[in-house]
Amino acid sequence: MSDILIGKGELPVRLLGKYGNRHGLVAGATGTGKSVTLMVMAEGFSRLGVPVFMADVKGDIAGLAVPGVPSDKLAARVQQIGIDGYTQEASPVVFWDLYGKLGHPVRTTVSEVGPPLMSRMLELNEIQSGVMDIAFKLADDQGLLLLDLDDLRALLSFVAENKSAISKEYGLVSPQSVAAIQRALLRLEQDGGEQFFGEPALQLSDLMRQDMSGRGVINLLAAEQLILRPRLYSSFLLWLLSELFETLPEVGDLDVPKLVFFFDEAHLLFNDCPPALRQRVEQVVRLIRSKGVGVYFCSQNPDDIPDEVLGQLGNRAQHALRAYTPRDQKAVRTAAETFVQNPKIDVAKAIGELAVGEALVSMLLDKGIPMPVERALICPPRCRMGAITQEERATVRARSPVGGKYDTAVNRESAAEMLAARAAQSAAPEASGTGPAANGGGAGKPAPAEAPKPPSKMDEFLWGTKRRQGAVEAAAKSATRTVATGLGRQILRGILGSLLGGKKR
Repeated sequence: MSDILIGKGELPVRLLGKYGNRHGLVAGATGTGKSVTLMVMAEGFSRLGVPVFMADVKGDIAGLAVPGVPSDKLAARVQQIGIDGYTQEASPVVFWDLYGKLGHPVRTTVSEVGPPLMSRMLELNEIQSGVMDIAFKLADDQGLLLLDLDDLRALLSFVAENKSAISKEYGLVSPQSVAAIQRALLRLEQDGGEQFFGEPALQLSDLMRQDMSGRGVINLLAAEQLILRPRLYSSFLLWLLSELFETLPEVGDLDVPKLVFFFDEAHLLFNDCPPALRQRVEQVVRLIRSKGVGVYFCSQNPDDIPDEVLGQLGNRAQHALRAYTPRDQKAVRTAAETFVQNPKIDVAKAIGELAVGEALVSMLLDKGIPMPVERALICPPRCRMGAITQEERATVRARSPVGGKYDTAVNRESAAEMLAARAAQSAAPEASGTGPAANGGGAGKPAPAEAPKPPSKMDEFLWGTKRRQGAVEAAAKSATRTVATGLGRQILRGILGSLLGGKKR
């Protein structure tokens, strides 16, 4: 039977594999056992052959990569719940890290991220975001590959130097806004964010692997440092979720999901979030189910999640909440109201009485009907419940099937090099065939009847683009993840732009 034993109350509580794509919520105060519940779910999906992606914000989820240690307390819990065939074992794990230190580097290109999400990462205001839109539009129109932050910085410098011509074509650009964006890029670079942009870019197929035995690979993102940059953390996960939505085909309801995505510290996604963004996120969460992806949010309080999203989460595990403050009391009421009532349980009272390792659980039954809430002991995971050593991490990383593909960065010709070449040509017009000698100004040659009109900066830029169109097309054809044409990149960023409420061009 394709299901995952989550725990046991009066009856065993199981998460049915065919409803794993109906999303879920794991909530509770710090130290009440949320991480253990996440590990049990991740292990269960892996045994069903389902790949998993989750962030490790405290370092303890990495224990999934090594077997657990037997103990009398653990044996007693296994016997009390009645788990058949329980053994300590590791799960197949691949470590990832935006900074490339604790796992394989995770990279994407600036073009694929797009202006709305880039503006969110840089924490730009509305005017600065408008300048970012103009810069990306210019790059799209002229076939400039934006792969890394150097490309974006070079493009912004060009925009500032040619602000008058560009303002006439695309809209007002002020040097102050460009300077503010450049400063924001510097801050992002100092925080290590520049390592996120570049090539080889992450291919989603590498997150959807099985090992030789058919178990789903658990992809763990090291996020202990990343979580200190909440905007970058949430923007990265939002980008990844949108890429999955855009790339994967419609498959309907499967026996088990194609991928399960755990969004830890989910409240960071919705902090200071405009209503339009919440509506778009709710839209994606609802629709991505049909692509075989299950999304599981993890947060301290259920009211961290907007009602529009909360209503889409069918599988729920609520750990203890301590009602010390008015906000906590409201969170308890919210949690109690989201469950199908069980006449044997006073949900609001039970939430404050739950011990560590206990949870109020409600999963979807046959026909997608939520079960009445059950007070359950959560199963122990089969892996280590805690952090691993650097030596153990290095051993797991050395066995990774994707290390050779992502560990070495690639830097090919893109916008920075192309703009530098054009600037060099503009500085030497004789070498490019536009000097006086090329126009018949030499000795013994008649001068033209009328001197040609000097080209504007924008004309020089467009003229240089036309002269090098063959090189640009060659670079575009060699790109495996970055589409050089404006139309192509706009299609690639279409769902992300709509997700973030950006203006479509």
